[in-house]
Amino acid sequence: MKDLKQTLQNECYGRDLEQRKHWYSPAAEAYQQVRPRYPQALIDRVVDIAQLSANSSLLEIGCGPAIATPAFAALGCHMVCVEPNSDFYHLAQQTCTAYSQVELQNCSFEEWELAPQSFDAVLAASSFHWIPPEIGYPKAAAALRPEGHLILLWNKELQPQYEVYQQLSEIYQTHEPTLNRSYEDSATQMAILNEMGQMAIASGYFQDLVAGHIEVEVTYTVDQYLLLLNTYSPYLKLEAQQKQSLFAELRQVLEQNGDTVQLAYVSAFHISRPA
Repeated sequence: MKDLKQTLQNECYGRDLEQRKHWYSPAAEAYQQVRPRYPQALIDRVVDIAQLSANSSLLEIGCGPAIATPAFAALGCHMVCVEPNSDFYHLAQQTCTAYSQVELQNCSFEEWELAPQSFDAVLAASSFHWIPPEIGYPKAAAALRPEGHLILLWNKELQPQYEVYQQLSEIYQTHEPTLNRSYEDSATQMAILNEMGQMAIASGYFQDLVAGHIEVEVTYTVDQYLLLLNTYSPYLKLEAQQKQSLFAELRQVLEQNGDTVQLAYVSAFHISRPA
């Protein structure tokens, strides 16, 4: 867990708050277009476990362009969604126009004015790792009613088939060795997710962890896959010319395998109660 914590600190919550606020701005629209949604079967399990209904009150932390928000807003429950990135905030406004009970606030969770014991659930969809744990866990616990739930949703990175990964790996090794990461099969993704889930318990603010996951397979066009890569943090750090050269090589290899890319990932939830 120490290595994972160190990675999260270096790449996510350890960044300056102002940098975190604007990190995804260059890829905001791409993020909305091609980041995968959460399977409805997964959402249904979360709703059941956390006993959510139209009478529930939810706080969503870092809602982004509202990837997960509509699935919970459809219950009819009241939602307060905080999002620090102004580009994401405006996209979320467009996404949530049909849900009058959804209140969007353009601020970070760190800066959000705490409403103690006001929510039946605190929700974070692939966003909680951007908040320093010494702030995130105690503040989330304080916002929850005694019988409330912390709901952490995760969509792990989409992985191409291993044979395609090997072909792409050669290009990364030549152009951008730092992006040539180890292949994450479903077992590897599950191991990472298990560590993430245990962090809530290790914080001392939460207990009774319930976890679940679904293995998902999707098909993207080559264009969609390259757009997806643009939304991942390591690619956001690349200089424009570096990215252009790299993506040209990636496209060439991908198109040799056809017009589409078969991808797989693990979609998961962690649900816990205040300690």
